[in-house]
Amino acid sequence: MEQKQTNLPPKYDSTAVEAGRYQYWIDNKFFEATKDESKKPYTVVIPPPNVTGKLHIGHAWDTTLQDIITRMKRMQGYDVLYLPGMDHAGIATQAKVEAKLKEQGENRYDLGRETFLERAWDWKEEYASFIREQWEKMGLGLDYSRERFTLDDGLSEAVNEVFVKLYQEGLIYRGEYIINWDPHTKTALSDIEVIHEDIMGHFYHMKYPLKDGSGHIEIATTRPETMLGDTAVAVHPKDERYQHLIGKQVVLPIIGREIDIVADDYVDMAFGSGAVKITPAHDPNDFEIGNRHNLERVLVMHEDGTMNERAGKYEGMDRFDCRKAIVKDLQDAGVLFKIEEHMHAVGHSERSGAVVEPYLSTQWFVNMQPLAEDALKSQANESEKVNFVPERFEGTYLRWMDNIRDWCISRQLWWGHRIPAWYHKETGEIYVGKDAPTDSDNWQQDEDVLDTWFSSALWPFSTLNWPDTEDDEFNRYFPTSTLVTGYDIIFFWVARMIFQSKHFTDQRPFDDVLIHGLVRDEQGRKMSKSLGNGVDPMDVIEKYGADSLRYFLATGSTPGQDLRFQWEKVESTWNFINKIWNASRFVLMNTEGMTAADIDMTENQNIADQWILTRLNETIKEVNKHTERYDFGEAGRYLYNFIWDDFCDWYIEMAKLPLYGEDETAKATTRSVLVHVLDQILKMLHPFMPFVTEEIWQYLPQEGESITVADWPVVDETQSNKEAAIEMKRLVSIIRSVRNIRQEVDTPMSKQIDLFIQVSDERAHQQLITNKHYLEKFCNTDTLVIDTKINVPEKSMSAVVTGAEIFLPLAGLIDIDKELARLQQEYEKLTKEVERVDKKLSNPGFVNKAPEQVVDEEKAKQQDYIEKREKVKVRMEELKK
Repeated sequence: MEQKQTNLPPKYDSTAVEAGRYQYWIDNKFFEATKDESKKPYTVVIPPPNVTGKLHIGHAWDTTLQDIITRMKRMQGYDVLYLPGMDHAGIATQAKVEAKLKEQGENRYDLGRETFLERAWDWKEEYASFIREQWEKMGLGLDYSRERFTLDDGLSEAVNEVFVKLYQEGLIYRGEYIINWDPHTKTALSDIEVIHEDIMGHFYHMKYPLKDGSGHIEIATTRPETMLGDTAVAVHPKDERYQHLIGKQVVLPIIGREIDIVADDYVDMAFGSGAVKITPAHDPNDFEIGNRHNLERVLVMHEDGTMNERAGKYEGMDRFDCRKAIVKDLQDAGVLFKIEEHMHAVGHSERSGAVVEPYLSTQWFVNMQPLAEDALKSQANESEKVNFVPERFEGTYLRWMDNIRDWCISRQLWWGHRIPAWYHKETGEIYVGKDAPTDSDNWQQDEDVLDTWFSSALWPFSTLNWPDTEDDEFNRYFPTSTLVTGYDIIFFWVARMIFQSKHFTDQRPFDDVLIHGLVRDEQGRKMSKSLGNGVDPMDVIEKYGADSLRYFLATGSTPGQDLRFQWEKVESTWNFINKIWNASRFVLMNTEGMTAADIDMTENQNIADQWILTRLNETIKEVNKHTERYDFGEAGRYLYNFIWDDFCDWYIEMAKLPLYGEDETAKATTRSVLVHVLDQILKMLHPFMPFVTEEIWQYLPQEGESITVADWPVVDETQSNKEAAIEMKRLVSIIRSVRNIRQEVDTPMSKQIDLFIQVSDERAHQQLITNKHYLEKFCNTDTLVIDTKINVPEKSMSAVVTGAEIFLPLAGLIDIDKELARLQQEYEKLTKEVERVDKKLSNPGFVNKAPEQVVDEEKAKQQDYIEKREKVKVRMEELKK
């Protein structure tokens, strides 16, 4: 393909560059997996965003990393599947839909289940379109022909398959347990849906009277309203204070129920009084103690957080109103004898904000121990394990799996996968199956739905048409290659995908899992609505473009670390893109009329050509090395230095000599090198900056429809010249040293100078002689002397580089008499400062009375002034020689 134009627009405009480009990629199906058997498959499934709202900056970071990986692999010749999809997000979406209904004066109970679900699907369609628009803005190379949703038919079939099989294997059961309960939404919550906040509460100290009237036993609680459900008091069996009371009874205040004193190893003898109240229906630890001692479970609350009939006279009261009332009553009765402030972590529902209640409820559970054990066995096998990047997060995963608890999977919602269980209307028999019982009129399906994480746990294989294990999609693209996700959901999603995949496919769900941190604000604070410090990625794109945002996100931290969002760094990336844009304009203006067939770098390469091609090979190696480790920050920084320093600041300037010279062969070679290096730069940058690299690449004399499917750069050892690289480094060092000396003595580049270079050996001598035109041009010399032995000019400035010494006669740089006069003034000024500080520090009144910090500051000034004065003195003596 010949280039369509020769000149880029004068200024980089991200809006213009990005407009319409994504649609071009989609229309040409560049992102669709091909099933080409000659290519190795590479699969990334997108962590499905919730259809609850628009994407935030954390999603932008997550998907940018995925897109970098998949774009790179596509260019490296893999058959890439980057599979898009979204999560129904049960409780979160239902809460949003119910809030919208409330604004309209409606509720789900009035609508009924079917109509409510229709409204929920309408919501899903609306917000799915928003999410797709944002994916487009971000430039994600997704295969939309395979897009999935956790509630679509295929994934629902997989969910039912898993539930039924686990039930048949005895790994799913129904029973009573203490779960996280949201009284506002009236549903169970998973651990991840509970946000713990430190709240200043109270410890209430009470005396429970012994039944025999011989005294009392002290207990303390943060939730006095739950005492209405107490069924025992527990002490440690080895606690000598209470051994004589074990087996006796106390009378529960207010209620009057007689409850046992039991001995249990769980009790901490050193904490408080060493005796604790046991409320099996309202505390998970008490539940376990209750099981060990066969205690009754007395539930004293309704699902909405109000007190029930077991609460006696407090029936109907809100739990917190009950707390106030019962505290007063206990004080009046002389039972509650002390209240002390107590900071403790209180769980709140992530969705509703309600204080979560540990609550006894009949729910469906997964028996986790066997599943966890199998997954841990696989993790111990090098060929079966999931590779965590960074490795330290494997420890996080293993610790959680070692201490796993059974998983409550039922939710009291309508939006989600309805549990495939039916109850016989007469006998109460339970039937579990993928389809309803044949005589369905006699059966009632469970009203609850499954935890969102239950379907999300199947995402890597359910999206690829499992349970059809003969399906060619499943067999080609599973296991997936890399998962990218945050460290905050290792427990709740990554772990569950691993054990479900192991159990149902006997394979790991992905080879690698790349873990990143959280995006924080400039001060390191977590972004939140309450702080008002959130950043909308679409706002960043509108101002600086998607490429600037993506490059900043990809290079802003090391793997596993948090990222601080800084507008200044995004702007810095925008400046980098402008640098690339301007360099590309230069290349294009000087390669007008070239086609791909004209590119020939084989003849008459000068040292700058050889050097930049060598540096290009080194850059390709480094970028490949760091990206294979998922260290995009290091890869990006290496690219940045090569592009900004080597290519733009040095090679382009040096290329102007042959380009504007008379040697047509040298000119043609340099033009070819310019095009080739820019082409390779754009390809390596493309995964980071897809839009601008595609735009510029389309102007180059190249072959191919799009940079998205162009070949990834490879090292060409025939274009590596280590000796040329060494010599070029010496040339650059000499030029930099000369410029530094000019700056030091305030001599402008426009003023010609005399330059003397003494080299260490004849080889270096000949190399510098051969390339002296670079020194003449970039040092702006009047006289240039290069030799192995020179007469060092008197009164000269000097510098040392590898293999050479540089001398610049001062007479050619400055007016010595004027410089001496200036330095004399500077010397006298510094002497006065030294004398002033000496006088201050010799005054005992100042030294003894002033704060130590102030005295230390004066001493530091004294030393600084003395050192500066000495340097000025040395400089004056040199000039007087």
